[in-house]
Amino acid sequence: METITHSLSGLFSFVIYFAACLVALFLFKHFYTKVTPHDEWKLIKDRRNSAAAWAFGGATLGFAIALGGAASNSVNFLDFVIWAIVALAAQLLAFKLIRAFYMPRIVERIENDEVPAGMMVCFISIAIGVLNAACMTY
Repeated sequence: METITHSLSGLFSFVIYFAACLVALFLFKHFYTKVTPHDEWKLIKDRRNSAAAWAFGGATLGFAIALGGAASNSVNFLDFVIWAIVALAAQLLAFKLIRAFYMPRIVERIENDEVPAGMMVCFISIAIGVLNAACMTY
């Protein structure tokens, strides 16, 4: 019984951090679709655009990986919130860098449902999330 009580002692913190992560994911969706010139969510829902689904899915997964790093390495809730904001900024910056230096026509290619372009955004976004999470250790 003591083991169960000890295990559940962190339940409140789990609920708070998990709820904050869900809110952060919602905010990510909002900001990501504002930063990109096209609304991936609308392309996915209305036009069943696979390239947008790959790009947005990868960006979301990359952010979630970084968010997990922030949650597991933070020393308190405020520290977590700060690093979650850093993770959000890094993912948004990743798209800007892809567009500026790697694939200048990425917006047009995603809007035209060019799946390889969406996949590249996906995998670069995941890579950014992994690196972001790894760099959050101190």
